[in-house]
Amino acid sequence: MVRKPALPMNNPTRVVRVWDAPIRVFHWLIVVLIAAAYATWRLNWMEWHGWIGDLVLALVLFRLLWGFFGSDTARFSQFLASPRIVLEHLKYAFVREPDRQVGHNPAGGWMVLFLLALLLAETLTGIYVANDIADVGPLTEIVPAAAADAIDASHAIVWNVLLAAIALHVLAIVGYAVVKGQDLALPLITGRKALPEPVNAPRMASPARAATLFAGSAAAAIVIAWFM
Repeated sequence: MVRKPALPMNNPTRVVRVWDAPIRVFHWLIVVLIAAAYATWRLNWMEWHGWIGDLVLALVLFRLLWGFFGSDTARFSQFLASPRIVLEHLKYAFVREPDRQVGHNPAGGWMVLFLLALLLAETLTGIYVANDIADVGPLTEIVPAAAADAIDASHAIVWNVLLAAIALHVLAIVGYAVVKGQDLALPLITGRKALPEPVNAPRMASPARAATLFAGSAAAAIVIAWFM
Protein backbone atom coordinates (compact mmCIF):
# COMPACT_ATOMS: atom_id res chain seq x y z
CA MET A 1 0.00 0.00 0.00
CA VAL A 2 1.49 3.36 -1.07
CA ARG A 3 0.61 6.39 0.99
CA LYS A 4 -1.46 8.87 -0.98
CA PRO A 5 -0.31 12.47 -1.18
CA ALA A 6 -1.71 14.65 1.60
CA LEU A 7 -4.89 16.45 0.67
CA PRO A 8 -5.05 20.23 0.98
CA MET A 9 -6.30 21.43 4.35
CA ASN A 10 -9.24 23.19 2.61
CA ASN A 11 -10.35 20.10 0.67
CA PRO A 12 -14.19 19.82 0.62
CA THR A 13 -15.52 17.47 3.29
CA ARG A 14 -18.75 15.74 4.21
CA VAL A 15 -19.91 14.25 7.50
CA VAL A 16 -19.75 10.45 7.44
CA ARG A 17 -20.92 7.92 10.01
CA VAL A 18 -17.77 5.97 10.87
CA TRP A 19 -18.50 4.28 14.23
CA ASP A 20 -21.58 2.26 15.05
CA ALA A 21 -23.34 2.34 18.42
CA PRO A 22 -21.96 -1.03 19.63
CA ILE A 23 -18.35 0.16 19.18
CA ARG A 24 -19.03 3.45 20.92
CA VAL A 25 -20.88 1.83 23.83
CA PHE A 26 -18.14 -0.78 24.17
CA HIS A 27 -15.40 1.85 24.20
CA TRP A 28 -16.90 4.11 26.86
CA LEU A 29 -18.17 1.23 29.00
CA ILE A 30 -14.63 -0.15 29.10
CA VAL A 31 -13.34 3.26 30.20
CA VAL A 32 -15.87 3.37 33.05
CA LEU A 33 -15.33 -0.26 34.05
CA ILE A 34 -11.53 0.02 34.16
CA ALA A 35 -11.89 2.99 36.52
CA ALA A 36 -14.46 1.06 38.57
CA ALA A 37 -12.18 -2.00 38.72
CA TYR A 38 -9.38 0.13 40.12
CA ALA A 39 -11.67 1.85 42.64
CA THR A 40 -13.20 -1.40 43.92
CA TRP A 41 -9.74 -2.96 44.26
CA ARG A 42 -8.47 0.02 46.27
CA LEU A 43 -11.58 -0.06 48.48
CA ASN A 44 -11.34 -3.84 48.85
CA TRP A 45 -14.84 -4.32 47.44
CA MET A 46 -13.75 -7.57 45.88
CA GLU A 47 -17.21 -8.96 45.16
CA TRP A 48 -17.99 -5.88 43.07
CA HIS A 49 -14.51 -6.10 41.58
CA GLY A 50 -15.27 -9.64 40.42
CA TRP A 51 -18.60 -8.69 38.87
CA ILE A 52 -16.92 -5.86 36.99
CA GLY A 53 -14.33 -8.32 35.67
CA ASP A 54 -17.07 -10.64 34.44
CA LEU A 55 -18.76 -7.80 32.59
CA VAL A 56 -15.46 -6.70 31.04
CA LEU A 57 -14.89 -10.28 29.86
CA ALA A 58 -18.33 -10.37 28.22
CA LEU A 59 -17.61 -7.05 26.50
CA VAL A 60 -14.19 -8.15 25.27
CA LEU A 61 -15.60 -11.41 23.89
CA PHE A 62 -18.27 -9.39 22.12
CA ARG A 63 -15.66 -7.00 20.69
CA LEU A 64 -13.64 -9.94 19.36
CA LEU A 65 -16.72 -11.34 17.63
CA TRP A 66 -17.64 -7.87 16.36
CA GLY A 67 -14.17 -7.72 14.86
CA PHE A 68 -15.22 -10.51 12.48
CA PHE A 69 -18.96 -9.98 12.05
CA GLY A 70 -19.51 -6.27 12.79
CA SER A 71 -19.44 -3.05 10.81
CA ASP A 72 -16.60 -2.31 8.40
CA THR A 73 -14.69 -0.07 10.78
CA ALA A 74 -14.93 -2.67 13.57
CA ARG A 75 -13.50 -5.56 11.53
CA PHE A 76 -9.90 -6.59 12.11
CA SER A 77 -9.51 -7.30 8.41
CA GLN A 78 -10.20 -3.63 7.70
CA PHE A 79 -7.76 -2.00 10.12
CA LEU A 80 -4.91 -4.42 10.90
CA ALA A 81 -2.14 -3.35 8.54
CA SER A 82 1.26 -4.84 7.79
CA PRO A 83 4.32 -3.60 9.73
CA ARG A 84 5.54 -1.81 6.60
CA ILE A 85 2.31 0.20 6.36
CA VAL A 86 2.43 1.00 10.09
CA LEU A 87 5.99 2.33 9.76
CA GLU A 88 4.99 4.33 6.69
CA HIS A 89 2.12 5.84 8.67
CA LEU A 90 4.37 6.72 11.64
CA LYS A 91 6.78 8.56 9.32
CA TYR A 92 4.08 11.24 9.03
CA ALA A 93 3.26 11.31 12.76
CA PHE A 94 4.35 14.96 13.08
CA VAL A 95 2.86 16.20 9.81
CA ARG A 96 -0.23 18.34 10.19
CA GLU A 97 -2.76 17.13 7.64
CA PRO A 98 -6.51 16.51 7.24
CA ASP A 99 -7.90 13.28 8.64
CA ARG A 100 -8.67 10.86 5.78
CA GLN A 101 -8.93 7.75 7.95
CA VAL A 102 -12.40 6.23 8.03
CA GLY A 103 -11.69 3.98 11.04
CA HIS A 104 -8.55 3.17 13.00
CA ASN A 105 -5.27 4.32 11.51
CA PRO A 106 -2.59 1.61 10.94
CA ALA A 107 -0.82 2.21 14.27
CA GLY A 108 -4.05 2.62 16.22
CA GLY A 109 -5.42 -0.64 14.86
CA TRP A 110 -2.61 -2.65 16.43
CA MET A 111 -3.00 -0.74 19.69
CA VAL A 112 -6.66 -1.76 19.76
CA LEU A 113 -5.72 -5.42 19.36
CA PHE A 114 -3.02 -5.10 22.04
CA LEU A 115 -5.49 -3.54 24.49
CA LEU A 116 -8.06 -6.25 23.79
CA ALA A 117 -5.43 -8.95 24.42
CA LEU A 118 -4.47 -7.32 27.73
CA LEU A 119 -8.11 -7.00 28.82
CA LEU A 120 -8.75 -10.63 27.95
CA ALA A 121 -5.67 -11.79 29.88
CA GLU A 122 -6.52 -9.60 32.86
CA THR A 123 -10.12 -10.80 33.13
CA LEU A 124 -9.27 -14.49 32.69
CA THR A 125 -6.48 -14.42 35.29
CA GLY A 126 -8.73 -12.37 37.58
CA ILE A 127 -11.49 -14.96 37.39
CA TYR A 128 -9.05 -17.73 38.25
CA VAL A 129 -7.57 -15.76 41.16
CA ALA A 130 -11.05 -15.04 42.55
CA ASN A 131 -12.05 -18.70 42.29
CA ASP A 132 -8.78 -19.80 43.85
CA ILE A 133 -9.61 -17.67 46.89
CA ALA A 134 -13.37 -18.01 47.23
CA ASP A 135 -15.63 -19.63 44.63
CA VAL A 136 -13.73 -22.75 43.64
CA GLY A 137 -14.24 -23.71 40.00
CA PRO A 138 -13.55 -27.08 38.34
CA LEU A 139 -10.23 -25.83 36.95
CA THR A 140 -9.05 -24.52 40.30
CA GLU A 141 -8.54 -27.95 41.85
CA ILE A 142 -6.52 -29.46 38.98
CA VAL A 143 -4.07 -26.62 38.29
CA PRO A 144 -0.62 -27.25 39.86
CA ALA A 145 0.40 -24.87 42.64
CA ALA A 146 3.26 -23.40 40.60
CA ALA A 147 0.91 -22.63 37.71
CA ALA A 148 -1.63 -21.11 40.10
CA ASP A 149 1.06 -18.85 41.58
CA ALA A 150 2.12 -17.79 38.06
CA ILE A 151 -1.48 -16.93 37.15
CA ASP A 152 -1.83 -14.93 40.36
CA ALA A 153 1.39 -13.00 39.67
CA SER A 154 0.51 -12.40 36.02
CA HIS A 155 -2.80 -10.78 37.03
CA ALA A 156 -0.87 -7.96 38.73
CA ILE A 157 1.71 -7.74 35.93
CA VAL A 158 -0.88 -7.54 33.18
CA TRP A 159 -2.74 -4.85 35.11
CA ASN A 160 0.40 -2.67 35.18
CA VAL A 161 1.04 -3.26 31.48
CA LEU A 162 -2.61 -2.42 30.76
CA LEU A 163 -2.33 0.90 32.62
CA ALA A 164 0.83 1.75 30.69
CA ALA A 165 -0.86 0.88 27.38
CA ILE A 166 -3.88 3.02 28.28
CA ALA A 167 -1.59 5.94 29.13
CA LEU A 168 0.17 5.55 25.77
CA HIS A 169 -3.20 5.35 24.01
CA VAL A 170 -4.40 8.58 25.65
CA LEU A 171 -1.09 10.29 24.90
CA ALA A 172 -1.40 9.33 21.23
CA ILE A 173 -4.93 10.77 21.07
CA VAL A 174 -3.72 14.04 22.60
CA GLY A 175 -0.75 14.06 20.23
CA TYR A 176 -2.96 13.63 17.18
CA ALA A 177 -5.14 16.52 18.34
CA VAL A 178 -2.26 18.90 19.12
CA VAL A 179 0.27 17.98 16.43
CA LYS A 180 -1.82 16.75 13.50
CA GLY A 181 -5.03 18.67 14.24
CA GLN A 182 -7.10 15.47 14.20
CA ASP A 183 -9.76 14.82 16.85
CA LEU A 184 -9.96 11.05 17.36
CA ALA A 185 -12.12 11.16 20.51
CA LEU A 186 -15.17 13.12 19.33
CA PRO A 187 -16.14 10.61 16.59
CA LEU A 188 -16.25 7.90 19.28
CA ILE A 189 -18.93 9.99 21.00
CA THR A 190 -20.97 11.15 18.01
CA GLY A 191 -20.14 8.27 15.66
CA ARG A 192 -19.50 10.76 12.87
CA LYS A 193 -16.48 12.42 11.29
CA ALA A 194 -15.90 15.06 8.63
CA LEU A 195 -13.94 13.37 5.84
CA PRO A 196 -12.82 14.46 2.36
CA GLU A 197 -15.60 13.99 -0.19
CA PRO A 198 -13.93 11.13 -2.15
CA VAL A 199 -13.90 8.90 0.97
CA ASN A 200 -16.70 6.31 0.98
CA ALA A 201 -18.84 5.71 4.07
CA PRO A 202 -18.34 2.29 5.73
CA ARG A 203 -21.07 -0.34 5.86
CA MET A 204 -22.80 -0.71 9.23
CA ALA A 205 -23.96 -4.00 10.75
CA SER A 206 -27.44 -4.28 12.25
CA PRO A 207 -28.22 -3.70 15.96
CA ALA A 208 -29.93 -7.11 16.00
CA ARG A 209 -26.66 -8.80 15.08
CA ALA A 210 -24.89 -6.88 17.85
CA ALA A 211 -27.51 -7.91 20.41
CA THR A 212 -27.26 -11.57 19.38
CA LEU A 213 -23.46 -11.58 19.58
CA PHE A 214 -23.46 -9.84 22.96
CA ALA A 215 -25.96 -12.36 24.35
CA GLY A 216 -23.67 -15.17 23.23
CA SER A 217 -20.64 -13.38 24.70
CA ALA A 218 -22.39 -12.87 28.04
CA ALA A 219 -23.33 -16.55 28.16
CA ALA A 220 -19.74 -17.54 27.35
CA ALA A 221 -18.43 -15.24 30.12
CA ILE A 222 -20.76 -16.90 32.63
CA VAL A 223 -19.57 -20.37 31.61
CA ILE A 224 -15.92 -19.32 31.80
CA ALA A 225 -16.41 -17.74 35.23
CA TRP A 226 -18.02 -20.95 36.51
CA PHE A 227 -15.44 -23.26 34.93
CA MET A 228 -12.32 -21.46 36.09
